[in-house]
Amino acid sequence: MTTQTREPSSHRKHAAIWAGLTVGLSVILLALLMLFISPSLLSGPRDLGLGVVGAEHQAESIAETLEEQSPGAFVVQPYDSAADLQQGIRDRDIVGGFDFSAPDMTVYVASAGSTAVSGTVSNVGATMAGSMGQTAEIVDVVPLPSADPTGVGIGGLAFPLVFGGIVPAVAFRSMLSGKRWWIFAGLTGFSVAGGFVVAAVLKYLFGSIEGPLVPVAASVALGIAALALPLAGLNECFGTKGFTIAAMSMMFVGNPFAGIATSAQWLPAGVAMIGQLLPPGAAGTLVRAVAYFDGVGGAGAAVTLGVWVLVGIVLWFAGPKLRNAKAGKAGKESTLQQV
Repeated sequence: MTTQTREPSSHRKHAAIWAGLTVGLSVILLALLMLFISPSLLSGPRDLGLGVVGAEHQAESIAETLEEQSPGAFVVQPYDSAADLQQGIRDRDIVGGFDFSAPDMTVYVASAGSTAVSGTVSNVGATMAGSMGQTAEIVDVVPLPSADPTGVGIGGLAFPLVFGGIVPAVAFRSMLSGKRWWIFAGLTGFSVAGGFVVAAVLKYLFGSIEGPLVPVAASVALGIAALALPLAGLNECFGTKGFTIAAMSMMFVGNPFAGIATSAQWLPAGVAMIGQLLPPGAAGTLVRAVAYFDGVGGAGAAVTLGVWVLVGIVLWFAGPKLRNAKAGKAGKESTLQQV
């Protein structure tokens, strides 16, 4: 084959690679845009519990009006008094409510649960009061701290949690190669240290939490461990491929589906369910629950994170046995081939 013959063949090969990479990377870029942007574009109120204090027919009328205006957005529950309604908000049975027992309407919200939700409830209440010729007084039953009135501190936890789970798994494995117990101790130790660092920054630097430090630190630590230990365990069992696939899933699915800034109720139903089953979303839910609601509404998230930690531990200790089994099988196959 002459040089002239080889050159066109080489050009065609390079052109095919160029076209394949261009198309493939464009598809990946499109998928990433869909993963990160679609949840926000499709987000909105969904089955939000609203309490109503007033005559029974009033609650029914409010429910019908809200359903006509925003189908599927709200679920109305009648309450006997404003005190009961406020307790329902603290117990997280509802996200807010309207009190019609006085001449003017009172709107109850909980900005600590989600500023997106509380803002929506406030706007709906104000609009409804205006249509009835009344004014609406907004009462924040569970407010965010005055130093962080928009909840930026808690809302920004998704990326630090994912970072805190992925990077230590890589760093300790690289720096302590072959030292399994040191790596495991490093991951668990960093989870605890990272939990306290994040909680301390939120409390003392940003003012995002005003309550006790330890429950928030423990929640963040559990979230980091629920990422770091399974990733390390997958690497032990399946090598770099297992780690990479899991890490990318957490980064590109767990992160945008977490709903930490707005709460899971604000996300599309399927997205919310997936997000709450993954460590970033569950950790965000748990941190918000212990930071502002004395832990109410965080039990399911705590169980989810505990399961992830347990899976990580099982994978970590199963790794050597699995590798030995693979090595033994490969050795037998090599022996048979030689025979």
